[in-house]
Amino acid sequence: MPFVNPEQVIKSIGVELGMQVADFGSGPGFYSILLAKAVGPNGRVYALDVQKSMLELVRSRARQARLLNIVTMWSDLETARGSGLAENTVEVVIVSNILFQAENKKGMLAETFRILKPGGKIAVIEWDSSAGGTGPTSDKIVKRDVAETLLADTGFTREKEFYAGDNHYGLLYKKPE
Repeated sequence: MPFVNPEQVIKSIGVELGMQVADFGSGPGFYSILLAKAVGPNGRVYALDVQKSMLELVRSRARQARLLNIVTMWSDLETARGSGLAENTVEVVIVSNILFQAENKKGMLAETFRILKPGGKIAVIEWDSSAGGTGPTSDKIVKRDVAETLLADTGFTREKEFYAGDNHYGLLYKKPE
Protein backbone atom coordinates (compact mmCIF):
# COMPACT_ATOMS: atom_id res chain seq x y z
CA MET A 1 0.00 0.00 0.00
CA PRO A 2 1.93 3.05 -1.19
CA PHE A 3 -0.34 5.77 0.24
CA VAL A 4 -2.57 6.19 3.25
CA ASN A 5 -5.61 3.93 3.49
CA PRO A 6 -8.18 5.90 5.53
CA GLU A 7 -10.36 2.82 6.18
CA GLN A 8 -7.41 0.96 7.69
CA VAL A 9 -6.40 4.00 9.76
CA ILE A 10 -9.93 4.33 11.17
CA LYS A 11 -9.92 0.66 12.18
CA SER A 12 -6.44 0.99 13.71
CA ILE A 13 -7.39 3.89 15.97
CA GLY A 14 -10.62 2.43 17.34
CA VAL A 15 -13.35 4.72 16.02
CA GLU A 16 -16.72 3.35 17.18
CA LEU A 17 -20.44 3.92 16.74
CA GLY A 18 -21.78 7.01 18.47
CA MET A 19 -18.44 8.81 18.80
CA GLN A 20 -17.86 12.52 18.24
CA VAL A 21 -14.78 12.93 16.03
CA ALA A 22 -12.93 15.76 14.31
CA ASP A 23 -11.08 15.64 11.01
CA PHE A 24 -8.47 18.41 11.19
CA GLY A 25 -7.62 19.66 7.71
CA SER A 26 -10.39 17.56 6.19
CA GLY A 27 -9.57 18.50 2.60
CA PRO A 28 -12.16 16.92 0.28
CA GLY A 29 -13.30 14.54 3.02
CA PHE A 30 -11.48 11.27 2.47
CA TYR A 31 -11.59 10.65 6.22
CA SER A 32 -14.77 12.59 6.98
CA ILE A 33 -17.02 10.42 4.81
CA LEU A 34 -15.59 7.16 6.17
CA LEU A 35 -15.68 8.48 9.72
CA ALA A 36 -19.35 9.42 9.32
CA LYS A 37 -20.12 5.83 8.34
CA ALA A 38 -17.99 4.47 11.20
CA VAL A 39 -19.66 6.57 13.92
CA GLY A 40 -23.14 5.97 12.52
CA PRO A 41 -26.20 8.20 12.68
CA ASN A 42 -25.84 8.81 16.42
CA GLY A 43 -22.24 9.97 16.07
CA ARG A 44 -20.93 13.21 14.66
CA VAL A 45 -18.00 14.19 12.46
CA TYR A 46 -16.62 17.71 12.45
CA ALA A 47 -14.85 18.33 9.15
CA LEU A 48 -12.54 21.30 9.73
CA ASP A 49 -10.54 23.09 7.06
CA VAL A 50 -9.22 26.56 6.24
CA GLN A 51 -10.20 26.19 2.58
CA LYS A 52 -13.90 26.84 2.03
CA SER A 53 -13.80 25.06 -1.34
CA MET A 54 -12.71 21.86 0.42
CA LEU A 55 -15.59 22.15 2.88
CA GLU A 56 -18.01 22.49 -0.03
CA LEU A 57 -16.60 19.26 -1.48
CA VAL A 58 -17.18 17.52 1.86
CA ARG A 59 -20.77 18.81 1.98
CA SER A 60 -21.37 17.64 -1.59
CA ARG A 61 -19.93 14.18 -0.93
CA ALA A 62 -21.95 13.90 2.30
CA ARG A 63 -25.17 14.76 0.42
CA GLN A 64 -24.39 12.18 -2.28
CA ALA A 65 -23.78 9.53 0.39
CA ARG A 66 -26.88 10.67 2.35
CA LEU A 67 -24.81 11.27 5.47
CA LEU A 68 -26.43 13.72 7.86
CA ASN A 69 -23.88 13.47 10.67
CA ILE A 70 -21.10 15.62 9.18
CA VAL A 71 -20.72 19.23 10.29
CA THR A 72 -18.35 21.30 8.14
CA MET A 73 -16.61 24.23 9.81
CA TRP A 74 -14.23 26.82 8.43
CA SER A 75 -11.35 26.85 10.91
CA ASP A 76 -7.91 28.25 11.56
CA LEU A 77 -6.56 25.24 13.43
CA GLU A 78 -3.28 26.91 14.37
CA THR A 79 -4.87 29.48 16.68
CA ALA A 80 -6.36 29.19 20.16
CA ARG A 81 -10.04 28.24 19.85
CA GLY A 82 -9.56 28.29 16.06
CA SER A 83 -11.51 25.06 15.55
CA GLY A 84 -14.69 26.68 16.80
CA LEU A 85 -15.43 23.61 18.92
CA ALA A 86 -16.06 23.69 22.64
CA GLU A 87 -13.57 22.32 25.14
CA ASN A 88 -13.79 18.54 25.84
CA THR A 89 -16.11 17.93 22.86
CA VAL A 90 -14.68 15.01 20.84
CA GLU A 91 -13.30 11.55 21.48
CA VAL A 92 -10.98 11.32 18.47
CA VAL A 93 -9.16 13.86 16.31
CA ILE A 94 -7.47 12.86 13.06
CA VAL A 95 -4.55 15.04 11.95
CA SER A 96 -3.55 13.60 8.59
CA ASN A 97 -0.96 15.14 6.29
CA ILE A 98 -1.34 18.65 7.68
CA LEU A 99 1.25 18.89 10.46
CA PHE A 100 3.97 19.43 7.85
CA GLN A 101 1.96 22.36 6.43
CA ALA A 102 1.34 24.08 9.76
CA GLU A 103 3.47 27.06 10.68
CA ASN A 104 2.27 26.84 14.29
CA LYS A 105 2.46 23.10 14.96
CA LYS A 106 2.34 23.61 18.73
CA GLY A 107 -0.76 25.78 18.39
CA MET A 108 -2.53 23.15 16.30
CA LEU A 109 -1.74 20.40 18.77
CA ALA A 110 -2.80 22.61 21.69
CA GLU A 111 -6.15 23.18 19.97
CA THR A 112 -6.50 19.42 19.52
CA PHE A 113 -5.76 18.87 23.21
CA ARG A 114 -8.34 21.51 24.20
CA ILE A 115 -11.24 19.99 22.25
CA LEU A 116 -10.54 16.36 23.19
CA LYS A 117 -12.42 14.85 26.09
CA PRO A 118 -10.23 13.41 28.87
CA GLY A 119 -9.11 10.02 27.57
CA GLY A 120 -9.69 11.17 23.99
CA LYS A 121 -7.22 10.24 21.26
CA ILE A 122 -5.31 12.03 18.54
CA ALA A 123 -4.19 10.13 15.46
CA VAL A 124 -1.32 11.76 13.60
CA ILE A 125 -0.59 10.53 10.09
CA GLU A 126 2.36 12.22 8.44
CA TRP A 127 4.76 11.78 5.56
CA ASP A 128 7.81 9.66 6.39
CA SER A 129 9.47 10.43 3.07
CA SER A 130 8.87 12.63 0.06
CA ALA A 131 7.75 9.51 -1.86
CA GLY A 132 9.82 10.31 -4.91
CA GLY A 133 8.49 13.85 -5.10
CA THR A 134 4.82 12.99 -4.47
CA GLY A 135 4.99 14.19 -0.88
CA PRO A 136 6.48 17.31 0.67
CA THR A 137 10.12 18.24 0.21
CA SER A 138 12.45 16.72 2.77
CA ASP A 139 12.87 20.04 4.60
CA LYS A 140 9.07 20.18 5.22
CA ILE A 141 8.68 16.62 6.49
CA VAL A 142 7.95 16.37 10.23
CA LYS A 143 10.11 13.50 11.38
CA ARG A 144 8.47 10.94 13.64
CA ASP A 145 10.65 11.83 16.65
CA VAL A 146 9.83 15.53 16.23
CA ALA A 147 6.10 14.75 16.09
CA GLU A 148 6.39 12.56 19.18
CA THR A 149 8.20 15.33 21.07
CA LEU A 150 5.56 17.88 20.03
CA LEU A 151 2.76 15.55 21.18
CA ALA A 152 4.43 14.81 24.52
CA ASP A 153 5.18 18.50 25.10
CA THR A 154 1.49 19.26 24.53
CA GLY A 155 0.54 16.83 27.29
CA PHE A 156 -0.43 13.74 25.31
CA THR A 157 0.72 10.22 26.27
CA ARG A 158 1.71 7.63 23.70
CA GLU A 159 -0.73 4.81 23.00
CA LYS A 160 0.78 3.11 19.97
CA GLU A 161 2.17 3.41 16.50
CA PHE A 162 0.16 2.01 13.59
CA TYR A 163 0.78 1.27 9.94
CA ALA A 164 -0.28 4.22 7.80
CA GLY A 165 1.22 3.33 4.42
CA ASP A 166 4.66 2.89 2.93
CA ASN A 167 5.41 6.62 2.89
CA HIS A 168 3.70 7.63 6.14
CA TYR A 169 3.85 6.94 9.85
CA GLY A 170 0.88 6.75 12.18
CA LEU A 171 0.91 7.73 15.84
CA LEU A 172 -1.92 7.37 18.34
CA TYR A 173 -1.69 9.50 21.48
CA LYS A 174 -4.13 10.05 24.33
CA LYS A 175 -5.20 13.01 26.43
CA PRO A 176 -4.82 12.00 30.09
CA GLU A 177 -8.05 11.29 31.99
